[in-house]
Amino acid sequence: MKVLITGGAGFIGSNAAQRFLAKGDEVVVIDNLSRAGADSNLVWLRSQGKLEFVHLDIRDAPGVYEVIAEHRDVDLILHLAAQVAVTTSVMDPRTDFEVNALGTVNILEAARIAKIDAPIIYSSTNKVYGRIDDVRIVERKERYEYADCPLGISEQQNLDFHSPYGCSKGAAEQYVRDYYRIYGLNTVVMRQSCIYGPRQFGMEDQGWVAWFMIAADRGYPLTVYGDGKQVRDILFVEDLLDVFEAAAANINASAGGVFNIGGGPANAIALLDLVTYIRNRRVEGLKHAFGPWRPGDQRIYVSDIRHARAVLGWEPRVNVKDGLDRLYKWISENRELLRCAA
Repeated sequence: MKVLITGGAGFIGSNAAQRFLAKGDEVVVIDNLSRAGADSNLVWLRSQGKLEFVHLDIRDAPGVYEVIAEHRDVDLILHLAAQVAVTTSVMDPRTDFEVNALGTVNILEAARIAKIDAPIIYSSTNKVYGRIDDVRIVERKERYEYADCPLGISEQQNLDFHSPYGCSKGAAEQYVRDYYRIYGLNTVVMRQSCIYGPRQFGMEDQGWVAWFMIAADRGYPLTVYGDGKQVRDILFVEDLLDVFEAAAANINASAGGVFNIGGGPANAIALLDLVTYIRNRRVEGLKHAFGPWRPGDQRIYVSDIRHARAVLGWEPRVNVKDGLDRLYKWISENRELLRCAA
């Protein structure tokens, strides 16, 4: 089949493109190559199969319309292109809005005009829930826990956009939902938790799991923003791709839907848990310091993934230990690649 991926040279996008190329599918990648590592990912992808690359910024509406019209026979669209860092959105909220909100409207309008009936899967974020101040949290010695939500946060939680990034992604996903209701596009929203895995060129402001490992491998001191007890349910990238495919294969059930997608309670770790994991891998002299809390940071976020399990038959297969081991191995084997992309 033919798959079109916006942001296809990024971390998630390149993993998705490689999966479909390995199946013999035709893959069209749209990317502006602004993210560190994107050039390297593109070089890698070109050797994987039948790839068409379009160097394009999704803010360019005429360009987006032209590409999607050319590929109106597409079987699946993964809309992954985004400005992905909360800190960057705070420093430059206009660009954040233009990429995430306006860029998404460009994709949707192009699909509407081209009469695309293929599934369109949008990569959103748990940040649309904000700080979730109405859910009681208990502070333990080493981590935060929910007092009354042992299975995590469900899709019924009130939206409370906090930070320009939360606003732009939240606005975009509401457009994605409404293009299903008003125009009949087969859209699906994935509110993703922390995704990690190979080909993640993590940086301090985004991709914290990979960044902690990369920084430690280079001998850099780690800065933990907040107290380090923050908890996230992390999800290995292959499990995310599984749910993308499950939603596409079950589009009659998933169209118009919103799904919280993360590792769930079984794959929740605190930031300091990751520091301990890295130390246990014999990273000598690893040091960490604490910095101020970041705007809109959640003390704990864990996804309730029961809706995705019920509708899509999906649940994570890669546990935290195996996933971290696989990422650590990839970083150790690709030091030069990571250094050149920095």
